[in-house]
Amino acid sequence: MLASASGNGKTTFAHALAVRLGVPFHELDALNHGPGWTEATPDELASAVRAIAADDAWVIDGAYRGKLGDLVLESADTVVWLDLPLRVWLPRLLTRTTRRVVYGEELWNGNRETLRTTFSRDSVVLHALHTHRRRRRDYPLQLARFHPVRLRSQAEVDAFLAAVPGVPPDSVLP
Repeated sequence: MLASASGNGKTTFAHALAVRLGVPFHELDALNHGPGWTEATPDELASAVRAIAADDAWVIDGAYRGKLGDLVLESADTVVWLDLPLRVWLPRLLTRTTRRVVYGEELWNGNRETLRTTFSRDSVVLHALHTHRRRRRDYPLQLARFHPVRLRSQAEVDAFLAAVPGVPPDSVLP
């Protein structure tokens, strides 16, 4: 299970980890954001996540604690918190958002970021900036009982992934 702010690389990391482990990868954003940016209700999202968490092995990108409470955290055997410095993740987030807007990249279920949403109160960039300080202050206490692996640099992220035993490429699940 991965927790962090947008732009920290959690989806890229989670996908790489899932491939390395040979287990399914699940992105909670894709489950939460339906066509036209319609959001799943807490019950709908919880039902989908319970079904995923019932499997023997998985990597989940996200926690959605506002809707799911600690469902994902309690189901995980390992919680990873990507806590990269603002100077690292903010340029990544700005670059990613700009690329998505310019090229009209689909995120999930036909949804795309637009120039309007990039500069609105729903902006992923503004949300990430707004929650960054609070997350760094609150996560150590909120996540303590789950004994998270807190990765604070790209070197730590790379070392963590390198230490995970890989599976042969032909046995990796799609």
